[in-house]
Amino acid sequence: MSNMATRIRIHTGEKPYFCDICNKSFSQKGHLNKHIRTHTGEKPFCCDLCGASFTQKNSLERHQRIHTGEKPYVCEICSRSFSLKDHLNKHLKTHTGEKPYSCGVCGVSFTREGSLKYHMRLHTGEKPYVCEFCGKSFSEKKTLNRHIRTHTGEKPYCCEICGTCFAQKSILTGHVRIHTGEKPYSCEVCSKTFSEKSNLNKHIRTHIGEKQYVEFSLPQS
Repeated sequence: MSNMATRIRIHTGEKPYFCDICNKSFSQKGHLNKHIRTHTGEKPFCCDLCGASFTQKNSLERHQRIHTGEKPYVCEICSRSFSLKDHLNKHLKTHTGEKPYSCGVCGVSFTREGSLKYHMRLHTGEKPYVCEFCGKSFSEKKTLNRHIRTHTGEKPYCCEICGTCFAQKSILTGHVRIHTGEKPYSCEVCSKTFSEKSNLNKHIRTHIGEKQYVEFSLPQS
């Protein structure tokens, strides 16, 4: 079909190509073909490096950036680069301060729709992600994934320097500082620095005189 005919259908709204399964209509045959794969499950576009397959060519191209490290979308403000355009768009909001997604319950606003959805679960108590091992439920999928590792023992985050592996990325980040000597957490009172925020919090108590007490309940005689 010519480009002229395609442009005309954009204006006229004509959609002559129909799906035999669900009757959804499309203006272009290529769009119909992509749609049909959502019914058939066909994934004709395969990654030569890892074998992962996809229903659309552009999905394969995005996936291949994981292997190549290509990040073609660059932030004009800080020059940080991203492999996906939507990741760049989310990042730009950190510069503009734009928070278009607002909670209808308490009014807190967020830069991302996903953050709002998670926040709403604080109000509703919804925990849709359930552990198949013990039945414990969670409000976030990433929290469930971390929990599952307590059952499986999986430690996917490994130190490139010494090879030690960890179940959580945050623990690996703290571990790497042992090698690098990085101490990003600084005391505002005396400027002493720490590699972990928890150690900074403990240190701050020496300035404010905070002490923690544990109360023990004695049994009734």
